[in-house]
Amino acid sequence: MELNVNGSLHRVSGDGLLVWALRDELGLTGTKIGCGIGLCGACTVLVDGEAVRACITSVRTVQGKRIRTIEGLAQGDQLHPAQQAFLEHQVPQCGWCMSGQIITLAALLEQRPLPDEPTMLAALSRNLCRCGCYTRIRQAVRSARLLVQQQEARR
Repeated sequence: MELNVNGSLHRVSGDGLLVWALRDELGLTGTKIGCGIGLCGACTVLVDGEAVRACITSVRTVQGKRIRTIEGLAQGDQLHPAQQAFLEHQVPQCGWCMSGQIITLAALLEQRPLPDEPTMLAALSRNLCRCGCYTRIRQAVRSARLLVQQQEARR
């Protein structure tokens, strides 16, 4: 089976879950396994621009769709505003949930470039952080919105 991951076509087995194809077959280990039942959000990836839990998504259901992982979020050396904000606020402690948190925020910002803060926090409310870095996550969410505003103003 062929998958379009981060803009490139890759051959993977058609069996199993997307998270294992990404991690084990393609070596894209930025997509983490947390709970394995779609609750924590550590495995979140973008599928045609939507945040999707890779641990409960079969490979067969994403064939022919565009998949983006944390490794494919930046444009060259230009970080996505969500990545930049999480880096600036030194959000990660253990880092296990961060790729899912960033991908979820990126999906929202790409769908609605200037959402209000409650909308942004609601979007991330289903992503759990084992270390409890929620204060820094909230700070990064605010910064990501400002970064998007600055990008929009330059256009």
